[in-house]
Amino acid sequence: MLNPKQSDKLASAVLYAIAGLVILILAALVGYILVQGVPHLSWHFLTAPSSSFTAGGGIGVQLFNSFYLLIITMIISFPIALGAGIYLHEYANQKSRLIQLIRTAIEILSSLPSVVIGLFGFLLFVVQFKLGFSILSGAIALTFFNLPLLTRSVEESLRSIPNLQREAGSALGLSRWETVGHIILPAAVPSIVTGVVLSAGRVFGEAAALIYTAGQSAPALDFGNWNPFNTASPLNIMRPAETLAVHIWKVNSEGIMPDATAVSAGASAVLIIAVLLFNFLARFLSSVLYKRLTATR
Repeated sequence: MLNPKQSDKLASAVLYAIAGLVILILAALVGYILVQGVPHLSWHFLTAPSSSFTAGGGIGVQLFNSFYLLIITMIISFPIALGAGIYLHEYANQKSRLIQLIRTAIEILSSLPSVVIGLFGFLLFVVQFKLGFSILSGAIALTFFNLPLLTRSVEESLRSIPNLQREAGSALGLSRWETVGHIILPAAVPSIVTGVVLSAGRVFGEAAALIYTAGQSAPALDFGNWNPFNTASPLNIMRPAETLAVHIWKVNSEGIMPDATAVSAGASAVLIIAVLLFNFLARFLSSVLYKRLTATR
């Protein structure tokens, strides 16, 4: 029989071993993708349009589509998530059955596979609302995909603020909304920004939901035409938009260009680097905002 101290050491060793194994597997996976893909990266590869049949194509249009779709998605989802998070934590009666039902719905929505959200978006937005395969259809579908994570992130950020600050606002004669707007939200900004950037990285790498909504084609764009109503304009939200993640899937599943392996490896490396940058950016912004808002160094 092991005594309590030995049992604790054994359990700690097992947990450290499991954590080390997970980190090792993750590092090996990321390292393999970067080693295979980084040598294929170049300015031409990052800016040139893709090619379906000949070698030498790039990912310029797909990379632009990914960032543009991300921006549209965040414009739609963030205000909704911010309002929902503020209401659920600051105003809602936590014992209400309706609020409990809303929380359950958020949990269920966050656990849905992205392909299910993609099929839902296809049937509702593409077919029923006749939006077609477009950036708008993809952005709305990704809003359903992103909303639970963002809402919980905002709510947890508000929950981390001590109630003492709310009581101080009330003592100064501020209304509940003034307390939330002028005291609680500014204090929660670092955590909210972290959640927003992390969710942006999650959206940037999404593929399954976009295959059925934003489409699998990347029409040639005229980057000199910024009229959002023109079909060739990069800003047109009603055009189909193959993103980087969808392009990787398409090249691996049905690509027939001679350099398909190199294109897939290079695009995968760009996607991994972008997601890593989103994570590092979240930590950096959180640290900077915390120092500025709390006057610490």
